[in-house]
Amino acid sequence: MKPVIGFIGVGVMGTGMCRNLAQKSGCAVLAADLDMDHVRTLSEVGVVASSVAEIAEKAHTVFLSLPAIQHVEAVCTGDCGLLQHAQALKTIVDMSTSDVERTRQLAQQLQRSGIEWIDAPVARSREAANNGTLLITVGGSEAQFQRVQPLLACMGSDVLHCGPTGAGQVVKIMNNMVLLNTVHTLAQAFAIAERAGVSKDLLAHALGLGSAASFALKLTGAHYLAKDVFPEKMFSAAYALKDLKLALALSQTVALPNDLTELTARQLQKCVDSGFQDHYYPVMYRVIAARTEE
Repeated sequence: MKPVIGFIGVGVMGTGMCRNLAQKSGCAVLAADLDMDHVRTLSEVGVVASSVAEIAEKAHTVFLSLPAIQHVEAVCTGDCGLLQHAQALKTIVDMSTSDVERTRQLAQQLQRSGIEWIDAPVARSREAANNGTLLITVGGSEAQFQRVQPLLACMGSDVLHCGPTGAGQVVKIMNNMVLLNTVHTLAQAFAIAERAGVSKDLLAHALGLGSAASFALKLTGAHYLAKDVFPEKMFSAAYALKDLKLALALSQTVALPNDLTELTARQLQKCVDSGFQDHYYPVMYRVIAARTEE
């Protein structure tokens, strides 16, 4: 009989992650989502539509891919959560991007009930989630890491043990902070260049040939900023703002000012206020480019 694992949160990233677990892990996968139609699309690879309660009763390890820490807390310790129904459940792996201090507090609460906690947030794109080539940064003991690494390797090509509980979240939040601040700078550069008579396509090409070349430029600058295309159902301005607030909260916890990130957060807030909350976050360019001298 196959071992049973669970997956809760089958959204933009979670769909590909869950599919890869079902195809590669050798385990039976039970999955749940607020929109169960998302789960049913994975039935062709053997994923079984389930509930949080049934997952806690039957699965020894449960993976979470949820929007924010409040959703993680509700799924874990809410009235109908995993803790209330835990029978087979021994380990929860949070692959969401979550607040560091609240992650550590939740881990302690679950540990008192005999459930291990591992944070393993993911980086890279939806395409990487579908292809199983995510970067996964893991917080937990060495023994915990060794136990879950084979399952995480089904979803990620780079699975990195970052340290004790919460360390995976720290690394992921810093990754996003650096990326978002870089794209903010690129958006400013594209807006300035265009007003000065240089096309965005030319600037993207030129920057890519020089010392300003970067992953952010290659992916976001050339394909989205230069084209002034910012689709919905990608990493939105609202989600990017959420992640920067996590970075600012962490900065406050360690008592280090973070002025640059505060500027980017304010720019993203302007995007949300301008109705771009669901658009791909480099939409910052449109808010910057629309400004006139005050």
